[in-house]
Amino acid sequence: MKGYLHLQNGDTFEGMIENTSTKQEVNGEVVFFTGMTGYQEVVTDPSYKNQIIVFTYPLIGNYGINEHDYESKKPHVSAVVVYECCENGFHYEAMYSFKQYLKKWNIPLITHVDTRAVVKRIRNEGTMPAILSPYEKKQKVTGDETDLIVKQVSTTTMNTYGEGDKHIILLDFGYKKSILQELLNRQCKVTVVPYSTSDVEIHALKPDGIVLSNGPGDPTQLSFQLSSLKKVMATYPTLGICFGHQLIGLAFGGKTNKLPFGHRGANQPVMDLLKKKVYMTSQNHSYVVDEESMKQTPLTVRFKNVNDHSVEGLMHETLPILSVQYHPEAHPGPSESNYIFDEFINFVNQAGREKVYA
Repeated sequence: MKGYLHLQNGDTFEGMIENTSTKQEVNGEVVFFTGMTGYQEVVTDPSYKNQIIVFTYPLIGNYGINEHDYESKKPHVSAVVVYECCENGFHYEAMYSFKQYLKKWNIPLITHVDTRAVVKRIRNEGTMPAILSPYEKKQKVTGDETDLIVKQVSTTTMNTYGEGDKHIILLDFGYKKSILQELLNRQCKVTVVPYSTSDVEIHALKPDGIVLSNGPGDPTQLSFQLSSLKKVMATYPTLGICFGHQLIGLAFGGKTNKLPFGHRGANQPVMDLLKKKVYMTSQNHSYVVDEESMKQTPLTVRFKNVNDHSVEGLMHETLPILSVQYHPEAHPGPSESNYIFDEFINFVNQAGREKVYA
């Protein structure tokens, strides 16, 4: 049946709602993803919670859905917007079509939308609230960012994976499975804990290092957690990824800003100012650390976006703290920047040696 994407600016785009017979309307922030592949990882990334994702590539779903490339147990997007969705995507590991998978989880899919026009609106006017509706009548679209989205995607229990000799605490603000896998690949024992876990509770677990995960929403919503996080970071080697990177900036007195339309895609160029090299990275974020606000903190900028020169990563002047705005674990996207995990493990190993000889 016909469907309509109503943007907050008053624009409406028509398409076909393919996988739902309900007449319910769906709200979300409309954003776009520029990758040609990786749709399975995108829709299951908790960082996309409550967002309506527009895929810019004109044909999505041509290799189906497999049982291995999920970033979490279920999709988190509010709805999916494409120009064309492949009905019978093929890959030797595929178990479902993209359309079947979204229908299973009751995620609305609207096809035959002029996605180029939608993306141009977002690039010109910024990301904005939208409604996916079966009704053509234009309506007032409002946004609500008062809910703590992280709470909706974080685990509520502690879970331990692996049996390595290095114990890493992964603070779950909406972590991707690939982050956990990178740590397990480096012979770590990883305990995933809720976002609200206190420094006292973390100390009791006797970790060797801390990872602050990616996640959705505005990082300033977790201002109440910053004091506790700072105590943890002052004690253990720490790596922050995406949302976790922003929290590190905030914890040491920095500020964050919202980008007009964010960085979402698998081909974002980032300069490592230490290595003097540019890496192609996978990204998914709306907020960035304000560079000017870093001047009064013990953090220095190590990574910068080549396109808009925004901050893409930080290092502490004296403590073993490293952060990246992009996703070094990729999925989807290039994995050439996963050396960040090796640097973090080196921090952990060095801290362990210092304990031995102290």
